[in-house]
Amino acid sequence: MANPTPRIQIMDTTLRDGEQTPDVAYTPPEKLQLARLLLTEVKVDRIEIAQTRVSEGERLAARRVAAWARKQGVAQRVEIMGYCDGHLSVEWIRGVGGRVMNLLTKGSEKHCREQLRQSPEQHRKRVAETIMAAHQARVAVNVYLEDWSNGVRDSFDYVFAMVQTLRELPVERIYLPDTLGAFSPEETERYVGLMTRTWKDVEFEFHAHNDYGLAVANCLAAVRAGASGVHTSVNGMGERAGNTRLAEVVAAIHDHTPLRTNVVESSLMTASRLVETFSGKAIASNSPIVGRDVFTQTGGIHADGDAKGDLYANRLAPGRFGRARQYALGKLSGKASLAHNLKTLGIELTDAERQRVLERIVELGDKKHTVDPADLPYIIADVLDRPEQRPVRIARYRVVVESDGLPEAHVDVEVRGETASAKATGDGGYDAFMRALAKAVRRFGLAVPQLVDYRVRIPPGGKTGALVQTVITWQDESSREGTFSTLAVDSDQLAAAVLATEKMLNAVLMRRKR
Repeated sequence: MANPTPRIQIMDTTLRDGEQTPDVAYTPPEKLQLARLLLTEVKVDRIEIAQTRVSEGERLAARRVAAWARKQGVAQRVEIMGYCDGHLSVEWIRGVGGRVMNLLTKGSEKHCREQLRQSPEQHRKRVAETIMAAHQARVAVNVYLEDWSNGVRDSFDYVFAMVQTLRELPVERIYLPDTLGAFSPEETERYVGLMTRTWKDVEFEFHAHNDYGLAVANCLAAVRAGASGVHTSVNGMGERAGNTRLAEVVAAIHDHTPLRTNVVESSLMTASRLVETFSGKAIASNSPIVGRDVFTQTGGIHADGDAKGDLYANRLAPGRFGRARQYALGKLSGKASLAHNLKTLGIELTDAERQRVLERIVELGDKKHTVDPADLPYIIADVLDRPEQRPVRIARYRVVVESDGLPEAHVDVEVRGETASAKATGDGGYDAFMRALAKAVRRFGLAVPQLVDYRVRIPPGGKTGALVQTVITWQDESSREGTFSTLAVDSDQLAAAVLATEKMLNAVLMRRKR
């Protein structure tokens, strides 16, 4: 029987180190939801959820996550960072129901002497006392060697003595942080290799920071050098330039090493969007794997090559991550780009009609107008005078918002000439509108997709009457394309949102027709 492919452990610290991102603080319910997602759907091996003695909110969040983990039988996969403070951190962890402590120690002599004001001997003694207190309390211990990257390079005798001490204590893993993101891949491979060759019986994991944009490359170097695991955060959340991005390092390990992880790639997008929502930190559209634009071909030559045999595809196939290839429409578009989008929407045009529509798309692109696939029915209706390509129309709406009382909306919707009306209240004007709309379109067997993102942009320096651009992202569970966005512009924010919503309904109907 062949040996199984070696597995690299993924410890995700979104909820601890990732929370050190400026202006980010997760509520206890948010931490619980993210913990569930990471362990049960994304299937990272372990998560780090908190650090001891921070705040009452941190204690409550840790208690909730630990209680859930015990019920699910995954308590050993939930870790909490503690300090060399004797019994204090251990008691905090036991008090919230935790089972594993990640003990923060100093991995460089400089940090030990200048920050702690202790000699290496004094620090090792304090480390040993804390580890034994945890052992007596039945709390498992992993150990961070903070500033290890500088320590192993500048004071290896110090690191050697610390690891020798830890080997004699009940420690499960030793974490090697590049705390300041200072290493290159070559240095990472050299010094992680030094650790794994010197102590073949110790399980080392690598903790990278992304100050030079080298975190993923350094993690690959670390696993090549024998590290048994790497640490990540969703969307690279973390202090300064952040930590290793979960999605990127998982894909890189799978595609550029003979190693595997237990992570479910198709769940990475869900985790990314949830962290983006809870943190309020938008990810760049061109972020690898999870960015909105990364599986979108813009050049017409690329769309043509894909149509003739996926000539511009690579191993990062969108289907791996629960996504679909898209083809942008703009001044660089060609016939193939338009053909891909017409096929997705189920619209058939003659060659002459396609040419007229393409000319309008290029014209709009020259004016910096972004043409979304959901805009196609509107362009076709305008250029070709084919109103049937815009079968859904929000004929009339009225939204009333008062200082006392819930906002109320009335909506009239036409679908292929038939009209349905509905009223509803909501938590805000647009929420009331959407509730009324959902009621109205039920008559036509239409379900409104889930709204997952809503963005408004007003040009810098714009006055109260400035044009407003509204971009709404939807999750359509009934379609293989999944997430899609609709965009509209108007001088009124609500009107722009209504037009973007109308585009969404037409896109949904087109997809269902297909």
